[in-house]
Amino acid sequence: MLRSVFLATVVVRDYDEAIAFYVNKIGFALLEDEDRGGGKRWVRVGPAGGGAALLLAKAVTAEQQSRIGNQTGGRVMMFVETDDFERDYVRMCEAGVVFTQVPRREKYGTVAVFEDLYGNRFDLIQHVEA
Repeated sequence: MLRSVFLATVVVRDYDEAIAFYVNKIGFALLEDEDRGGGKRWVRVGPAGGGAALLLAKAVTAEQQSRIGNQTGGRVMMFVETDDFERDYVRMCEAGVVFTQVPRREKYGTVAVFEDLYGNRFDLIQHVEA
């Protein structure tokens, strides 16, 4: 039986710059950073409380490099859920995260789109409690 999706890959230019962004600006935890030899590392970042994580994969080929920052053709790539939208929105803005729109309230919750250091788009969302 399939149980869950627990890991998604984000193609990055450099491991350390990506770690710095996702940990210091977004607020994710560095879950794993293992040297695999030959310049390759297994790097996972994600919410400290668990759930799905991101595997940061350094682009090696020209084709992989062409995908950095546009893995979904300009669409939102991931959805980051928070239990306190205002707190996390303010903290992320102060850390220099670029939001491409002001927060808006929808029937399902409060949401705003932000970009990672490469231009990949994410939703920050706090769902309405049922």
